[in-house]
Parts: sequence; structure tokens; C-alpha cells
Amino acid sequence: MTRDPSNNELGDFLKARRSELSPADVGLPADGAARRVAGLRREEVAMLAAISTDYYTRLEQGRIHASPSVLASLAQVLRLDSDQRAYLHDLAGRRNRHPDRRPAGYHADRQLQRMLDDMTHTPAFVIGPLTEIVAWNAMGAALITDFAKIPGEPRYYIRMLFTDPAMRDLYADWEGVTRLAIAQMRMHNAAHPGDPRLTALVGELSAEHPLFRQWWADHQVATRGTGTKHLHHPVVGDLILDWNAVTWAADPNLQIIVWTAEADSSSHDGLRLLAAWTADRAARTTGAKTG
Repeated sequence: MTRDPSNNELGDFLKARRSELSPADVGLPADGAARRVAGLRREEVAMLAAISTDYYTRLEQGRIHASPSVLASLAQVLRLDSDQRAYLHDLAGRRNRHPDRRPAGYHADRQLQRMLDDMTHTPAFVIGPLTEIVAWNAMGAALITDFAKIPGEPRYYIRMLFTDPAMRDLYADWEGVTRLAIAQMRMHNAAHPGDPRLTALVGELSAEHPLFRQWWADHQVATRGTGTKHLHHPVVGDLILDWNAVTWAADPNLQIIVWTAEADSSSHDGLRLLAAWTADRAARTTGAKTG
């Protein structure tokens, strides 16, 4: 089998993971020889995984398929976490199946938008695999940004993080938030690494933002699940909020990101204040239009 030079995400992922480990990390003695590149050599990974160096080399080059047992052994050798293991198996299995066809774009149906709008005290928005913001409620716009004012579609969240200075001010740990968003985008496109829209978006951001280029090259992956973020909100001040990603059953490519705060906390009070501010602003806007 010859390698498809335009699509060897599996090999790049393996190289990135072995570059993070030293011989001491995996119990190998230091040989004292200078290393041309950081991390483990191919032959060291192959030895630890009980496969030949030639087999592992061809795997990295995209010339052969790996069996589940080899993948399991490599995952153990490279000390992959659960998300990385899932991504490894997704990449390896993708060549043995036809990937699902993606629609040209995503949209929120009326039921989904109605559900969002009924959440008057809870910020929420809907995100796609390329971080496209598909829908949001008034609280989601008040918390993050007025998505409706962002020109053009799709409205990529990852692009906002790099191009909107307000996003850097909003997130106390902008770097951590942004690197996580990149890892999630890679994870949620495992079955479609050659998607032309993904290629175009990565190419655009890589050309314009050196940090994106550096972090994308790290080949980190993460599932959208749950977490906590610290926000410096311009209206209600500091907020410590939990976020949860809920997959929309009618279209599993879409996830609803819901933000909440601990009861009786200052952040919970902040969300209530933000809800009142949002409602007041909406009332004044409506009054101006009808007056």
C-alpha cells in the first residue's frame, strides 16, 4: 500500500506523541548518544510495542493498517489518555470504512431554538464539529459575544478566539481555552481529517496566527464534555462557570454548550444579574422599535 501524502493524520499523531516521551519515561536506559529529534526513536517504540521497526515505520508512513492489538499496544507504550486512545482508533478505523457524509452546513431547527430561548437564566449556544456557532440564546450572547453581529457564516468560535480582542479579555486563561478548543476541533473531525472546510480553516488560521500553527501541530485531542472556566465579564465581573456539552439527538454533529454556576455562589448571583441586564436591554430595544 502506498501512502496518501495528503492524509496521514495517524502517522503525524504517532510522531507527535512519541516526541513527548523520553527513554527514561518508559524505563529505557539513556544511551548517551545525541538525538536528532526530541522524544523516542521509532525503533524504541517498536521494541516496546513488540513489533518490528519496519512495521512501525510503515505504519507511521501510512503504508499499512494496524490491527486492534497493535493499536492497544502502541496506546500503552505512548501513554495515551482515553481521548487520545479513542482518536487513535478512530484514525486507524477510518481507512476501513466510508466516512459519513457531512452536510454543507448546519442549522438549528425551530425546536432547538425554542428550547434555547426558553432558557432565560442560562447561557447556551450550539456548536458544530468545526466550532461553527449554529445557534444561541440571549444569555449566551450576553455572556460570550453578540454572535449576530459577527459578519458572514459560518461563525467559527476558534476564529473568534484569535481575532476578537474581547475574547482574550473575557477568558482568564485564554491560552488554555484556545488550546482546548483546537484539541476538541481535531478530535471531533477524526473521521474527516481531509474535509475541505477543515483544511481551509486550518490553512487560514495557520497563515495568520503563529500560535494556532504551533498548537495545531501539537496534535492534541480532547472530547467536548464538561469543565470549568474563569471569565472576566465586562458587565457582571468575574464568573466561575461550569460548562457541559450535550449532544443534540436529532443531529449528533451538534452539541449544546450550557453554562451554570454553583447555587448560592457569587457567580450564580452574577448570572442572575446578567439575566436581568439582558431582559432590560431587550425591553429597551423592543420599546425603541415600537415607539
